[in-house]
Amino acid sequence: MKLFIDTADVAEIREAQSWGVLDGVTTNPSLAAKTGRDFEPLIHEICTIVDGPVSAEVVSTDAAGMVEEGVRLSRIHRNVVVKCPLIPEGLKATRQLSERGIRVNVTLVFSAAQALLAAKAGAAFISPFVGRLDDVGHDGMEVVGQILEMLDHYTYPAEVLVASVRSPIHVIRGAQMGAHIATCPFGVLSQLAKHPLTDVGLERFLADWRKARKA
Repeated sequence: MKLFIDTADVAEIREAQSWGVLDGVTTNPSLAAKTGRDFEPLIHEICTIVDGPVSAEVVSTDAAGMVEEGVRLSRIHRNVVVKCPLIPEGLKATRQLSERGIRVNVTLVFSAAQALLAAKAGAAFISPFVGRLDDVGHDGMEVVGQILEMLDHYTYPAEVLVASVRSPIHVIRGAQMGAHIATCPFGVLSQLAKHPLTDVGLERFLADWRKARKA
């Protein structure tokens, strides 16, 4: 499984990159707005930190506007992936951008039916929002399983990107199912590395080492 970080915070991205486990970055207009920075220079800087896909989302809601934005965003850096929402206009834009050789991450996917349309439109990545599905009483990971099972019968190039991740459980269940990617907030990435027994074990080792050096 590839691990992406879901943030526009450059400090978080640099720290996660230093761990040697980061494969890409996803951003969205909300995350970018929190930084207070101009969007395109921010995306370019992120692309210089992580040598992998960096998703940058369009804000237009019509296909022509999405395509225009997508082409502009794709010129920022070779690593940029254009995010388009799963609406009919977004499907039109996904087809047009993919035919130009521009990778598209279709976002705001909440069902296997939507994922099928995204795959057929030429998406490079399909992003089911598991946390938001959980929030309304659905099992978000069940939808991921349905999407993976469905796509396994065909030759669509789309990768399934588990998004709206709220806990390490989402990541582990996604990996068990064979999801290609999980994108996590920095806090969840940090939790993946944490276990109380690791902390206790390390402290015991260090305490024993200090005793041995005093002997």
